[in-house]
Amino acid sequence: MMQHRIEQTEDRYVIGIKTNMSIQTIQQETGKLARQFMPRRQEVASRVGKHVFSIQNYGTLNIKEMSPQTVFEKWIGVEVSNLDNIPNGMETFVLKAGTYAVFTYKGSIQDFPKSRQYIFQSWLPNSNYQLDNKAHFEELSENYSKDLQNTEEDVWIPIKERS
Repeated sequence: MMQHRIEQTEDRYVIGIKTNMSIQTIQQETGKLARQFMPRRQEVASRVGKHVFSIQNYGTLNIKEMSPQTVFEKWIGVEVSNLDNIPNGMETFVLKAGTYAVFTYKGSIQDFPKSRQYIFQSWLPNSNYQLDNKAHFEELSENYSKDLQNTEEDVWIPIKERS
């Protein structure tokens, strides 16, 4: 259904803004967060690339036990080479080194939940991997929000060998 690759990464440093939300509120709250961050992204020094991250930090939550009301931390930010200069009102986050399954999604934002369902209910259970306890994130092009009917993003899911 979706093309994927397995990637090993080092720590990736992010400067951005965050808020708490649930699956139930994720679409509207992510839009609000992006509208706060995107006009200010040029304030971030030492930026790496032109991409933007949308990060879900579930902490110690067990994703299988999450409900639509379960609250988690959501970030919108950009990758940086160091965490030296943090603009007012922004914070830092480290995407931890590890192994990730990277799925390229192309389509409308409304159809994305079907692809997420495929990843967690079909691909993952039939793979040699299990979820790792790290943040999940999407890597988006800088002009991502201009056409929500025709999006393209890389979906990074933290994984480890099944034990």
